[in-house]
Amino acid sequence: MPAPQPTTEFNDSSVNVQSFLLFLLAMTLGLLLAILVLPTWLPNLAFSLGGDAPKAYWYMSRATAFASLSLLWLSMALGMGITNKMARAWPGAAAAFAVHEYVSLLGLAFAAFHAVVILGDHYINFTLLQLLVPFSTVGYRPLWVGVGQVGFYVWLIVALSFYIRSSIGQKTWRVLHYASFAMYLMGLFHGLFSGTDVTAPWAQNYYWISSGSLLFLLVGRIVGVIVDKLAPARPAPRRTPPPQAPAASIPRSAPFPIPNAAASPSMTASNSAPTTPLSTR
Repeated sequence: MPAPQPTTEFNDSSVNVQSFLLFLLAMTLGLLLAILVLPTWLPNLAFSLGGDAPKAYWYMSRATAFASLSLLWLSMALGMGITNKMARAWPGAAAAFAVHEYVSLLGLAFAAFHAVVILGDHYINFTLLQLLVPFSTVGYRPLWVGVGQVGFYVWLIVALSFYIRSSIGQKTWRVLHYASFAMYLMGLFHGLFSGTDVTAPWAQNYYWISSGSLLFLLVGRIVGVIVDKLAPARPAPRRTPPPQAPAASIPRSAPFPIPNAAASPSMTASNSAPTTPLSTR
């Protein structure tokens, strides 16, 4: 009788209970923090959002810009880790591909919020049409803002290609993914030449570290491809037949039957008959 298989219902229920308790704990801590902080921050926040020159929209646009670029950096690092086979060590190729896909979509959402929230800023006074049409922001650095807008549309195409990969084919999907490098450069130049935080030391360190790490992964990928092409082709392993059992020895039969002396009465009689001497006359 086969042994009963262990069930995972208890483990699943325990995981659900732990997740629910953690959610309650996080919500409670969030409420306590809000009770302590909001009375101090709320007047300044209301003035920042609804004053004559609100700055909260500009701050949120700058913050989401760095968040979007960071998520784009993480998505590209995971993508190159998959192609470099580094993701097999951690967190695994399947997990890295899933995170690569979803992080790209999350970064795209932050990029969209970065553009839309700037409509509330009264200093630049962007219109919705100017946000949608590249190089139309005449009042504020139109070239580099337009470069960022083109990069956003390229990002949108690359992100949507995940869902139509079976329709466009693997080769076309891979070619579209090569546009990610141009997309990252557009976002980088957009931040360097149209952002207001580029002179801050922390922003310069951020740009150097993030861009340098991607450059390192890219060089490693190119070197790996060159080494694979220059390496001699390995011969295909020879398939040896499985060893066979030795054939059983078959006794060879005599060419003619050999009479059995013990069983032949004639031979027994002739052998046992006494010999008489010849009589002489």
